[in-house]
Order: sequence, then structure tokens, then C-alpha cells
Amino acid sequence: MPRWKKILYALLGAVVLVAGVVLTTSLIHRPDTCADGVERIEGECVGVNGEGYDFGTPEIAGVARAIARENRRIEKQPHVTVAMMLPLQSDREALRRQMRSDLQGAYLGQRQANAGEGEPPKIRLVLANPGRDYGRQEMVVDTLLRMADSPEDRLRAVTGFNLSLAATEAAVRRLTEHKVPVLAARISGDRIANQDRADGMARLRFPGLARILPTNNDAARALADFNGERGRQNLKTVLVYDKRPDGYNESLARAFSRVEEKGPAGPAAMSFESPAIDEAGSTGNQFTQTANNICDSEADTVYFAGRTLHLRLFALKLAQVGCDDRHYTIISGSDAASLRQAMTERDWERLRGDDGRPKVTVQYAAPAHPDAWTTELRSWTARWAKTHGGSPRPRDLPQYLTEPKAALDVLRGQITATRREGIDLGSVPNLEDSRTMLVYDGLLTIGKALHQAQQGAPDSTVPTREDVGRQWSLLHSRHRVQGTSGLICLTTGGNPYDKPAAIVELDPGREGRGTLKFVGLGWPTGREQPKNCVIPSSTP
Repeated sequence: MPRWKKILYALLGAVVLVAGVVLTTSLIHRPDTCADGVERIEGECVGVNGEGYDFGTPEIAGVARAIARENRRIEKQPHVTVAMMLPLQSDREALRRQMRSDLQGAYLGQRQANAGEGEPPKIRLVLANPGRDYGRQEMVVDTLLRMADSPEDRLRAVTGFNLSLAATEAAVRRLTEHKVPVLAARISGDRIANQDRADGMARLRFPGLARILPTNNDAARALADFNGERGRQNLKTVLVYDKRPDGYNESLARAFSRVEEKGPAGPAAMSFESPAIDEAGSTGNQFTQTANNICDSEADTVYFAGRTLHLRLFALKLAQVGCDDRHYTIISGSDAASLRQAMTERDWERLRGDDGRPKVTVQYAAPAHPDAWTTELRSWTARWAKTHGGSPRPRDLPQYLTEPKAALDVLRGQITATRREGIDLGSVPNLEDSRTMLVYDGLLTIGKALHQAQQGAPDSTVPTREDVGRQWSLLHSRHRVQGTSGLICLTTGGNPYDKPAAIVELDPGREGRGTLKFVGLGWPTGREQPKNCVIPSSTP
């Protein structure tokens, strides 16, 4: 063989060897994908997808497909992208049902926003899974920032955010630092919020952040307002709080500790420490000692600053420790809205005494309740009739009740329409836990901001993300959002002004499964929102 051929074959062999090494290396380092835009990392499917992927959670498969169908319907029309960011995988069935409720609200809100004011842009909705407890949020935020810069994706808002955690705060901070508007639909912790001031200005820790859920401090004030009106000032109370670092627990404990009590002084606050949001650990044993101490203290009302899983264990333990047939009321925050779903028939039996009467009732400030507006309007009308000698005219009715009721009627109409169209959402949306209502309101708020920002943009473009973020503080008075959870009137800091809390009680009753009952509205300022939701200049 000629020498030149030997050299050629040697070179070709080297090329093949290098190519094989490169190919093998790329295969080794290629991401293990769950779906387009979603990587598998240590058993979790993390990433962003709007094409119907369910992230391995069967409970959300139907609603994920429905979102993808709506995305395809509007893809030829002027549209922008909105991301729904929240953990979408769990080993716990109750949490998977909560995810479904959240996404049902997002889909129904997307439908209503796209059918709403008639002007572009429409909303393309994508699901963003940051992993358990937002542990992979950095990777997902990277993707969302690229989508915000992309002329194809045109990401203009991120919503969701259902846990007040340090990782959640980091995600919100980074998004807003890059001028991506954030609408936090289900965060109640005080840390992830801008601070309004009495002079009408605001300390913008997160420029471009808006919230539609009252902070824990506002929710505690609303509870105090409600219970004060009911003449429950003479209760003897005690605070029980989780000292595990958690923004929700910490802000709720602070808020409860500030409630002014008019009755006799109760015992000192009592703490416990849980291992995680969704883990019990040794809390059951801790609660045995806490319950015994409460029994000896003669307290009858417990302010509980902790997560739903631990609230359930505490309520059961308090019922188990017999104490002179005393009835306890546990008062907690918005996370308790998921408590009823976690209760079994055996749990309800344990909350009742041998005589069938309840040992423990749980009261909490829910973000919303489907019975609120009809119940309150009925009571308001009855009071009017007593003082005016007749029925009120439609224009006499208070808009802080009529407009949310009308919004709830529209939501129910959307639910009926999806069923009529044969759209599978995994289940009929359950409005009692408030999740569907609140996330739906979040999409309506984003839709309103998009339409108003579009009015100032050239016809051939969509609004910039800066334009959308500027709209938050303008959504009040004439531009208030008529939400199913109440009128949404945003302050300069992007916070909901005097948003009512639906005070709800879990009553075990005398037999069977207990009931979730709306008992009234509480107002953080101590009075209803003003006409047209015009925010007073002295708002703190």
C-alpha cells in the first residue's frame, strides 16, 4: 500500500475516533427531557411547557390539555405569553388536587380574559414547574427571562406563586429586577410585598410586583374586625406558632401577636417546630404537650400560625386531650383553605365529643368563598328593609357586594360552558377552597393590565413588559377589577386595598363529614371599601 494511502487511512481513523468521542460525550451530557422545554432532574420534571404536558401528575392532565387547546385557538391572533409558576408534582394526593384547582382557575381566567374586552393581545398560557418548594426556581427563571426577551414568546407576566418561601422570594426578586411583571395570586406572607406609605408613595422592594391576596397582617386585622363585631372580645386566647423558617408562618405569627385583645390576658405564646411544609415529623408529640398546657391555661381560642398539614394534626390533638368538656376555636390564615380536603371521616369523628357536639371548630380568613356575596347581600337587604320600610332598588345595593357577585356568576358561566363543550378539566371545579376563584381573578387582572397597556401601544406591536408593569398601580377607581374574591383595587405598591377576607368555619357537626361554612366578611380597615374603590390619600 502506498505511503500516502496509509496516511489518509490514519487520518480518517482519527476523525472517526474523535467524532465517536464527541457523539458519546454529547449523549452522556444531553439532558434527560420529560417533554419539550422540561428536563428530568433527580426525579423531578422541571421547566416550562404550554403544549399540554402534565408534568407526570395525572390530576392536571385534562386541564393542561385544555390550556394547550386555548393556546392553539389564539396562536394566529396578536398574543403575549403569561407563565403560571408553581410546583406541579407531589407524592400527596391532596396537594395534587390543589394543583388542579389552581390550574382550573388559570384556564378559566385565560378563557375569560381572551373573550373579554375584545382588544388584543390575547393570552397564551404556559405552565412553569420550579420543583418542590421552588427548589429549582433559578433554572426556570432563566427560561422565563429568555422568553421575556424573545420576540416570538413575548412573555409579559408571571403569576401563580402559592408558597411564601425564601426560594419564592428569590424568584420574584429576580424576575422583577429584570422588569418582568409578577402577579402573585396566592402569596399571603408579608415579606413578598411592596410597602405602601401614608403619603401615597411606596417602598418598591419588588418593582413590577402586584398581589391580589391580602397579607397575613391584613387577614389578621380582618379577623379581628369580624370577631369584634360579633362581640367576642372577652375570649381568652393563646398563640401557637411554627418556628421553622417560613415566610407565611412568621408573618402570620407577627400579625396575630399584634391583635388587640379586650378580654382577660391569655397564656404566653407556645411554639413547635415542623421539619417541612408537607412533613409531620415529631409535631404530633409536640402537640400533645402543647394541648396539655393549653388545657391548664383555660384558654378557649388558639391563634395558629402554621401550615395546613400541621393545623390538622394540632386540631385533632386538641380534641383528643379532654379538658372539662371545653370547646376550642382555632383561628388561622389563608393556608387553612385546604384543610377540609385533608380531613377524613375518622378525623371529623375525633373532633366531636361523645355527645356529638364539636370539641374543636376551626375558623380562618379565606381569600374567597362562593357563598359570600349572596349571603352578605341577603343580610344587607334585610337590614335595609328594616330601616327603609321596603326593598332596595338595584342602584341602592352596595357595589362591593354586587360587582363580585356578578363576577362569580361569569366564572360559573365559564364552568358551565366548558362542560357543555365537552372540555375535560379533570373534575368539576370546586370553588369552596378559594383556589380556583383567586387564580381566575389573577388572570383577569393580568388581562385588564394587558388591554390597558395595549391602548397606548402602536397597532403593530404588543405592549412592552415595562408598560404592563406600570399598569398595576392604575387598577383602581374606574379601572378596578371586578374579581370573584372581591373588588381588586391596587395601591401604588401594587397591594390590594382593603380586600375583604371571607371568614369561614370548619364545623364538625354532630355526624358524618363536617361542613365548611361562610360566616361573614372581615375588612382590614374595619370598614367596607369606599364607593368605586377610590383609595383614600391617607392609606398607610
